[in-house]
Amino acid sequence: MSELHAVAHKMVKKGKGILAADESTPTCTKRFASINTDSSAESRNFYRNMLFTTEDIEKYISGVILFDETFHQSELSSGMKFPEYLTSKDILPGIKVDQGLEDFSPYEKLTKGLDGLSERLEKYYALGARFAKWRAVITPGDSIPTDDCILANAKNLAKYARKCQQANLVPIVEPEVLMDGSHTIDESFDITSRTLNMVFNQLDEYNVSLEGIVLKPNMVLSGYNCSYQATIREVAEKTVNCLLRNVPPDVPGIAFLSGGQSDDHATFHLNEMNKYETDWNLTFSYGRALQQSALKAWSGKEENVTDAQEVFIGKVKANSLATVAGL
Repeated sequence: MSELHAVAHKMVKKGKGILAADESTPTCTKRFASINTDSSAESRNFYRNMLFTTEDIEKYISGVILFDETFHQSELSSGMKFPEYLTSKDILPGIKVDQGLEDFSPYEKLTKGLDGLSERLEKYYALGARFAKWRAVITPGDSIPTDDCILANAKNLAKYARKCQQANLVPIVEPEVLMDGSHTIDESFDITSRTLNMVFNQLDEYNVSLEGIVLKPNMVLSGYNCSYQATIREVAEKTVNCLLRNVPPDVPGIAFLSGGQSDDHATFHLNEMNKYETDWNLTFSYGRALQQSALKAWSGKEENVTDAQEVFIGKVKANSLATVAGL
């Protein structure tokens, strides 16, 4: 367990965050389409290579979540597989292990991927992974989410987390309450509270060591279609209060997902939250919020790599500062 605890603390070290580069091939294809670039194994390898080889990334990034394809690809100049390359820069390699969503009810989803998970985790550990990620999706709406759906997702998260720890991998536990919709910030607070409460009950039920996990929750926001959009201060206050009520102090850190927020909002909310006293290191595990501007700057052209890396490291630095309320 001591190795797991050490890795979990390293993942959420003050001043550092986690890069989520685990977009599935269909998601990556959509992102590339937005910059008129073909999505192929080679172009995706080139793009991830551009991000991971950015100068000084290791000063601000503690770990990178990889997709299975990327996990087996290589850094272009050395030929090292990405997990080995990241490790050489003192960045922890992680792997997304859930297998997407299936219908739980007409309007709710359940994450799948438990079948054969233990064997997959053992292989990933042997290949250099030191943490894993599983995302559960909770959808707010008319009479949803139901307790049954939240419980089913919480159970799967706990089973996954237990299997990870048995394989010596730190589980990122990601229960995401979606912010698409017209729900208010108070409704978001209530649903997030219910979700976190059930998740930690199940983690306890399955004997998961809380010191060896990283929580990756949503921030408590107004639904994106809500007529009133909460201020940065309101979001920070509600989110911190929600965590204080529902997350045990044993958890070493909380790495927020950006969940479709604008780059700036994701950074400003994190900065504001770090002005509060909490039991945990509050950091980031962003995908699009770190990458979107760099993706546009790159636009699929080799001659734009240096510019794109400058844009990328700028976003990474800003979020690093936000972990110490330094903006």
